[in-house]
Amino acid sequence: MSIYQHFRQEEHDFIDQVLEWQEIVKEQYAAKLTDFLDPREQEIVRSVIGNNDDVKLAFHGGADGAERKRALLYPPYLDPTIDDFQIKSYQLSYPDKFVQIEHRQVLGSLMGIGLKRSKFGDIYFHEKNVQLVLSSEVSAFVELQFQEVGRVKVSLTELPHTELNATETGWEEKSATAASLRLDVMIASIYNLSRQKAQMLIDGKKVKVNWRLVEQTAFECREGDILSVRGYGRSKLLTLDGKTKKDKWRIIVGKQK
Repeated sequence: MSIYQHFRQEEHDFIDQVLEWQEIVKEQYAAKLTDFLDPREQEIVRSVIGNNDDVKLAFHGGADGAERKRALLYPPYLDPTIDDFQIKSYQLSYPDKFVQIEHRQVLGSLMGIGLKRSKFGDIYFHEKNVQLVLSSEVSAFVELQFQEVGRVKVSLTELPHTELNATETGWEEKSATAASLRLDVMIASIYNLSRQKAQMLIDGKKVKVNWRLVEQTAFECREGDILSVRGYGRSKLLTLDGKTKKDKWRIIVGKQK
């Protein structure tokens, strides 16, 4: 049975990448560290590697509740430590008496200095406190280049991972019905919107499925998908519970607390 049949077509390239990493570990008998992976990518890595005697797997993202993590694929003889993940944590300082900066601004400014999204992990906001997690190989570059967010001057101070303010994602479950598994129908159902409004959000590039921008209203959702709609929050399609007598899907959805 092909491993590909459990995944969407657009995920096949990433599966090939994981299989390549697995081969490198087997052939070279040495560890392979990945960039930061979103939770969907982490799930794919777990599925592909599985219970493998030759290749072991561990994840770390700086803090226990981290969403984005680096994966370490390693041979059985190795006993990995936190240092093997090559992660640095930082406190971001700015004149918070006068301005308030937002998550998307920090994200935009990091990308603006030429940093790929996979080179840094989560960005944490706790009241006016801002922290971020970087891969060690880009940390010196970021310390040098990352000097402002918007027009606000910022500076970075390294801190121990134990001081990161990560909070685990909590899901509040609710049941709903949906006429089909189309993305626009699901969004309308989960967020109590009209289908037209859901279509406008998708067309307006405001909807992501599993951390990927999706612009097709007819995109078919699957069990386990994470949907995020800008301005409305994030939800997870926990279970598809069969169909009602009126041929609607019974769904159980988790909405992020």
